[in-house]
Amino acid sequence: MAERTRAWQSVTLGDEFPPPAGPYSPAVRAGDLLIVSGQVPRDPRSGALVGDDVTAQARSTLDNLRRVLAAAGAGVEDVVSVTVYLADENDWGAFNDVYRAVFSPPYPTRTVVGARLRGVLVEVSAVAWLGRR
Repeated sequence: MAERTRAWQSVTLGDEFPPPAGPYSPAVRAGDLLIVSGQVPRDPRSGALVGDDVTAQARSTLDNLRRVLAAAGAGVEDVVSVTVYLADENDWGAFNDVYRAVFSPPYPTRTVVGARLRGVLVEVSAVAWLGRR
């Protein structure tokens, strides 16, 4: 199969971090959009799970989101849309408290869904707009 040139660029975290365990990019830049893959509460160097409750895992997950955004030259202020996956929908309030500490008004769009997350309590994906760069 012939290799095609893609109209988007993969974003990596840098040489100090191992590549993702699966066949995906941490983020891709497509024009003025940065699409960030689902981030979970795992230490990006060791892969160890961080936190044993939704508050700690939400903090770790959003720290990982910030790390990927920074690798692309962006920050949380550039995020226009967030999708949150919770293993337990009853954790919505606790997650929301952490989210408010990271994002500020005007808030990005957001969708929160219940999901089976294979051992973690929260996962977050996002889209950021880089048009002002």
